[in-house]
Amino acid sequence: MKQKVAVLGTGSWGLALGQTLIENGHDVVMWGRDEAQVAEIQEHHTNKAYLPNIVFPERLTATTNMADAVQDADAILFVVPTKAIRQVARQLVDVLTTVPVIIHASKGFEQETHFRISEILAQEIPADKRKDIVVLSGPSHAEEVAVHDLTTITAASKNEAYAIYVQKLFSNGYFRVYTNDDVIGVETGAALKNIIALGAGAIHGLGLGDNAKAAIMTRGLAEITRLGVAMGADPLTFIGLSGFGDLIVTCTSIHSRNWRTGDMLGKGKSLDEILSSMGMIVEGVSTTKSAYELAQELEVEMPITEAIYQVLYENKDVHYVIEEMMKRDNKSEKEF
Repeated sequence: MKQKVAVLGTGSWGLALGQTLIENGHDVVMWGRDEAQVAEIQEHHTNKAYLPNIVFPERLTATTNMADAVQDADAILFVVPTKAIRQVARQLVDVLTTVPVIIHASKGFEQETHFRISEILAQEIPADKRKDIVVLSGPSHAEEVAVHDLTTITAASKNEAYAIYVQKLFSNGYFRVYTNDDVIGVETGAALKNIIALGAGAIHGLGLGDNAKAAIMTRGLAEITRLGVAMGADPLTFIGLSGFGDLIVTCTSIHSRNWRTGDMLGKGKSLDEILSSMGMIVEGVSTTKSAYELAQELEVEMPITEAIYQVLYENKDVHYVIEEMMKRDNKSEKEF
């Protein structure tokens, strides 16, 4: 059945998902704040800043007027940075004319509160103004989805019917969606893998080899799982698409902003210099702070996260923190 979907956010991931929905036969209107960006999508069907080689379908339209974007929407997809989620949700409530399914494809924790994105959306969008909140996450780079590279991700909801609704909405010959009922695990894995990607990039920037890359990904998954379980997640989620799958793609690809940031840190560039040149949000930087604080609050051991926090927020040398990690007390790999 054809659906009307409003996509909130005109970045690369929002555009790639919007294109997928259009190709599946749905009506899509994108909303964004940047007037020049919206005009480019409307007039030229491109976004040269984010996906320079892609021409989007003419049916993919955009507007800066949120009320126009969400009018008669069956589903609303949030694809904005984590720090903007609460403000955009508040703005949405004022212009809703339907009771849509709320979907989000963003990854991170809110600073200070440490809330997951679905928690923020539940707080800001009253239950009588939404059918459900579904998380869409997994190993997926917009650059590859936009050119129809094979991709598999997860739609997570406690309500199976709405997870299946989102699965059907997006699934096609190159984009396969699985369902999951572990919202906490899917969101936690999606957020925390960005921290490990910073470390994996730094290892590459330092010139270290494959042994070190395998070590940080494997031990990174262990501490992601520890924190996720402490937050109420199912440990099995972390060996799935939104856990290990997303960790692999983010820790090994030049498409990953977090990996590229870590790589430049390893090569000696300052964080301020890197972020000013990136041109896009690097979610792993803020997530590192949230995860470090959460680990202390929940008394969870996260040595890799702590080391990356020290580099980002205490200006410690990358070589020093790696050396200190390697000197930690020996223990069993199965210690949980």
